Amino acid sequence: MREANPEYVRSVIGLANACPYFRLISMSITELKASSAEMEAEFTQKHLQAFGYVHGGVFASIIDTAIYWAAHLNLDEGDGVTSVDLKVNYLAPARSGKVSARGVMIKMGKTLGLGEAEIKDRDGRILAHGTSTLMIVPGYVPSGNQALPPKFR
Repeated sequence: MREANPEYVRSVIGLANACPYFRLISMSITELKASSAEMEAEFTQKHLQAFGYVHGGVFASIIDTAIYWAAHLNLDEGDGVTSVDLKVNYLAPARSGKVSARGVMIKMGKTLGLGEAEIKDRDGRILAHGTSTLMIVPGYVPSGNQALPPKFR
């Protein structure tokens, strides 16, 4: 396994956490390692559906994102992944508060990978669990003009 460049990890976390969608969902990456990613999100009124609970699409977005970033350091420089499918089990409702999510890669092959993630509330209660199949996409890199350091040492 190649060793990730810590400067790259800091830079790509900053790039991701500053993107408009992350800000919309109020989520951020807190840790990025080979085969795992840790995230946080803060549920507020903007995340609620008509009956006062966090919308399932918010849970799905966080799970999809945690799995994506868990795969990221397994990929060659200049490659990316995209979701082929996403399966989410909603296990408990939420109305507000900080949650954590952990994504892990179960298996990464040459063209496909399988990952899983779960979202927990502050008390450790699992709110949602999901799995996703990811497809490796050569040349799928972050957009914009921000130059990133080399991915690996």
